Amino acid sequence: METMSAAQARRAAVAAQGLARPARRGQPTRATLTATVRHLGLLQLDSVNVAVRAHYAPLFSRLGAYDRDALDALAWPRTAAERRRRAMVEYWVHEASLLPVDDWPLFRWRMRDNAARENRWLGNALDHRPDILDAVQEAIAAHGPLEASEVERVLGDGGDRRARAHGGWWTRSDIKVACEHLFATGALTTGTRRGFRRAYELPERVLPPEVLARDPARDEAMRELVRKAATALGVATEPDLRDHHRLPPAESQAAVAELVDAGELEPVAVEGWSAPAYLAPGARLPRRVTGRALLAPFDPLIWFRARTLRLFGFHYRIGIYTPAEKRTHGYYVFPFLLDGRLVARVDLKADRVGGVLRVLGAYAEDGVDEPRVAAELAAELAAMAAWLGLGSVVVEGPGDHAPALAQAVKVGGWT
Repeated sequence: METMSAAQARRAAVAAQGLARPARRGQPTRATLTATVRHLGLLQLDSVNVAVRAHYAPLFSRLGAYDRDALDALAWPRTAAERRRRAMVEYWVHEASLLPVDDWPLFRWRMRDNAARENRWLGNALDHRPDILDAVQEAIAAHGPLEASEVERVLGDGGDRRARAHGGWWTRSDIKVACEHLFATGALTTGTRRGFRRAYELPERVLPPEVLARDPARDEAMRELVRKAATALGVATEPDLRDHHRLPPAESQAAVAELVDAGELEPVAVEGWSAPAYLAPGARLPRRVTGRALLAPFDPLIWFRARTLRLFGFHYRIGIYTPAEKRTHGYYVFPFLLDGRLVARVDLKADRVGGVLRVLGAYAEDGVDEPRVAAELAAELAAMAAWLGLGSVVVEGPGDHAPALAQAVKVGGWT
């Protein structure tokens, strides 16, 4: 078994994520956006919009400023021409996610599992209306794409009844939980989004026939998903590979073993790691990585917090799920990657009314070159502000790095 140093593993992981060099200049094309998502495997969706929605940020981190409308057109097309070029579709992958259209059939096993556990999604909705699933599908077939509230109007149901469904969804209407159940089982997908609200549609009106026709065996799908995770992660433990698509533990372990036996994954020992690791075929092992990036809380490089700690020695928790008095670094905190290391973190808020990117807290890691970190971080914040259509950066919060960052922003003329 080969041995890798912790630094080699870190550089391999950063390179696999497309973060080993400065972001390219110039407007990325739709083909570039599509290729980047295909390599990452997915973009996690999240409704929090305090800085920028989660699915937009990873592409900015890797490609620089790009047209968010172009990504929307690839994921939620509105015209016939855009629909012909659709490259992404939604499903439950690593939480709610955008994934390449061609990968949708790889999750048919999950759709079947969800169909077998209908109480997870439906609660007591069937008690209120036994025909609710058929009624919702018929309404969308006749009028889709439709939001849940639009389905309620079509069916003449004001949504007053509330299904007690798993996961705290008791506040959602019966129609909404029926739509989500049908989405989870693959009977519906997302046709488009309006104000980030999901409008449901029949898969046959969204996906190409050849994609709909594919139904890989469960074990084949598991192996393919592990392969994709290995490519996206570079070097990873089995739990790292499993987490990427949230695979069942036993089946992930079996898939990893089968790929090792087939020579498609290389076992490696990483210094300081307690678990065996696996190297993807063709993984880049650069001697040096450069560049900088602000990483959103749901960026695939850092979303598995145990891996983030193991790779970077960086303890990271998002603040949005923590009561205000218990937050250590703020509400919506972006780690800052510089030359392959996580060197700082900033709590960001896009003040769209004031036209300002507000830094509500700034913190440096121990032992970093603080003046250089401040200068690079200030420049990246200015780039993000410009991408978001904000005119300036204001550092106004607490943190040991706030004074140096405020000075760097001032020197750069970005206030």
